[in-house]
Amino acid sequence: MVTPADVTSTVTPAQRPPAQQPPAQQPPKTAGPPGTDLPRIVPRRRVGRWGAAAVALLVFGMVLNSVVRNDAFQWEVVGRYFTTAAVLDGLLLTLWLTAVVMVLGFLLGVPLAVMRLSDNAVLGALGWGYVWIFRSTPLLVQLLFWFNIGALYPTLGLGIPFGPQFLTVQTVNLLGPTLTAVIGLTLHEAAYAAEVVRGGILSVDPGQTEAAQALGLSRLRTLRRIVIPQAMRSIVPTAGNMLIGTLKGTSIVSVLAVHDLLYSVQLVYNQTYQVIPLLMVATLWYVAVTSVLGVGQYYVERYYARGSARRLPPTPPEQLRARLAALRRHARRATAGEALSASGGGR
Repeated sequence: MVTPADVTSTVTPAQRPPAQQPPAQQPPKTAGPPGTDLPRIVPRRRVGRWGAAAVALLVFGMVLNSVVRNDAFQWEVVGRYFTTAAVLDGLLLTLWLTAVVMVLGFLLGVPLAVMRLSDNAVLGALGWGYVWIFRSTPLLVQLLFWFNIGALYPTLGLGIPFGPQFLTVQTVNLLGPTLTAVIGLTLHEAAYAAEVVRGGILSVDPGQTEAAQALGLSRLRTLRRIVIPQAMRSIVPTAGNMLIGTLKGTSIVSVLAVHDLLYSVQLVYNQTYQVIPLLMVATLWYVAVTSVLGVGQYYVERYYARGSARRLPPTPPEQLRARLAALRRHARRATAGEALSASGGGR
């Protein structure tokens, strides 16, 4: 007769059931939002980034403090001359010069760009030579050259080429300082505008031109309706930089006694000897106009980017409204969480 003790003793160690292991230690869960079992997500702490931002903000504050509290700037003098008639007249002439030079420069630059892209060797060589000459000489040298053009050509005439002239005029009486500035700046800007337009045209996929030719469109119509609109996405950013550069570059015409913004300011501080505050007047006006042009450039780029993106990026006002709405939502959630915590603690 086999007893239960004998049965127990005949069981081998391999046949014994494994001992129950204690459950593995689970990592403690962080507390989530009140009323939920989700873990709380802690964002990564970027100590270096915040440290660099703090240092940059400190340096900016020091520079701003040194400018605002420095009596040598004479801010009361800046405010007194900021909107005087002489300064505003110079500002208007600067804006007029900028607009005229940019329009004429691109009107001349577009044919030059087409000449450089032409298969005709003569047109290509002439376009390349123009760009080479006017990009190789400083703008100040060009302005001084045109200002003294009467020494080379005392008279200018209109008539038959290599034949008699029907109308002649003295060059000194024809070219004044303002007209000389317009001619010099326009010819200089046209060389750069030609390269900007040429680069924009080359950025368009050649397949667009081939498709237009397959549809029977002429070369001029293809360039005007197919290539140029697509090239504007590459032209506008560089043209915007040229516009801002031309605005600041017009200050160089002060050497020709053209009454632009800088020359008007110089006339004032030559009488009052308040050089720094008057230069600050010109600086603030240049900064203000450049900022307005930068905003205009942003919206023009956005306009020509319509066909390249399914959804246009939000404008700065839209971004500001979105951030304010996000802050309001975050504040409402935080307030609701505190209220829920308080009610739970009371129970």
